[in-house]
Amino acid sequence: MPKRFRLTRRFPVAMTEDGYRRLKRFSAEAGLDEGEALSFLFEHFDSVMDKDTLTHRLRLFNSELDGRKG
Repeated sequence: MPKRFRLTRRFPVAMTEDGYRRLKRFSAEAGLDEGEALSFLFEHFDSVMDKDTLTHRLRLFNSELDGRKG
């Protein structure tokens, strides 16, 4: 069995419940733990994201952010 890569950075993060559930689902489907799934997404960010969609979704998320915090 191939050896998994070593995670060298740890940092505290705060996530929305929806975001965490989606991360858990993605990592389970991919056969990764949550840290490995995040590493994969950010290492391959440009190839897994559609820039136009990302910009639009980010704008929507930012406009709703204050309401989500309260």
